[in-house]
Amino acid sequence: EENGHQDKRLKRDADEEDAEDRNKKSPKRKIVLLMAYSGKGYHGMQRNVGSSQFKTIEDDLVSALVQSGCIPEDHGEDMKKMSFQRCARTDKGVSAAGQIVSLKVRLIDDILEKINNHLPSHIRILGLKRVTGGFNSKNKCDARTYSYMLPTFAFAHKDHDVQEEVYRLDRETLEKVNKLLACYKGTHNFHNFTSQKGPRDPSAKRYIMEMYCGEPFVRENVEFAVIKVKGQSFMMHQIRKMIGLVIAIVKGYAADSVIERSWGEEKVDVPKAPGLGLVLERVHFEKYNRRFGNDGLHEPLEWTEEEEKIAVFKEQYIYPTIINTEREEKSMANWLNTLSIHDFNSSAVGMQANNKNSK
Repeated sequence: EENGHQDKRLKRDADEEDAEDRNKKSPKRKIVLLMAYSGKGYHGMQRNVGSSQFKTIEDDLVSALVQSGCIPEDHGEDMKKMSFQRCARTDKGVSAAGQIVSLKVRLIDDILEKINNHLPSHIRILGLKRVTGGFNSKNKCDARTYSYMLPTFAFAHKDHDVQEEVYRLDRETLEKVNKLLACYKGTHNFHNFTSQKGPRDPSAKRYIMEMYCGEPFVRENVEFAVIKVKGQSFMMHQIRKMIGLVIAIVKGYAADSVIERSWGEEKVDVPKAPGLGLVLERVHFEKYNRRFGNDGLHEPLEWTEEEEKIAVFKEQYIYPTIINTEREEKSMANWLNTLSIHDFNSSAVGMQANNKNSK
């Protein structure tokens, strides 16, 4: 029996030495992972170490990286050790079809399969590419494209009594929506579209390349449409507020001129559309691709081969979540009922004075 125990101990010691040898043989390499996830039930992408009650996408990702043997356990506790960087910090409930993270890992065999085996089905790693040692997915990203899927009854005028399942968006309203969305193109001061910036903060200036609403389509008897927006970078809640203001104008709660006024220094009351329909579609690395994409050592960060997997994931996890949650929780319908309490005509200072007087 004693010999048996000794044999087991020797075997365990040998296994541990083998694992160490393997780790020495597979040095860490800088890579990017292409991620897709359904964000419902998560408090955004970014991990908050030490606050376990708010579960994030990165909590599940880091756990899968450790369990699959790509990174040592202590790297999970201190993400700087693996040079981890996410390209975009998606907010609570927001999904992604083309999120990119950069990090150093051990390039083990069947790495994608092994990571995915330790992830829930609504989070998938769809692709992997080697990148330069100094690559940082946030700093090297030139632009981000988001989509926002919403039921089209959101655009019905407030004075019309609308049955949600019967409503269909007419051509004239769609044209008005697109005319308003186009006003956001170019560089503007978006301080009114986030809660964190003052009017003179230079970082509130953001550059929007395109923004438009596509053709409507019907799912589960309700008509939906998808708004696409491509910009250099976005601030917290910025896209939801940009869409919220357009909805308020199309519904007749606010004048068209509010958009123009919001670029100025005064505080404008801008409503924030629900987070449910927002999806990070793709991130763009045009400068990096021009410099390193064809240097013979690195691949361009384009995901043509993964397009089909991305489309399948959206159909399987992202769209059904948005549609079913909208039907069950009515997040858009409930939010539309709050638009009447916003004051689009006066500045915030005026509103505070009015509130004091009414009190």
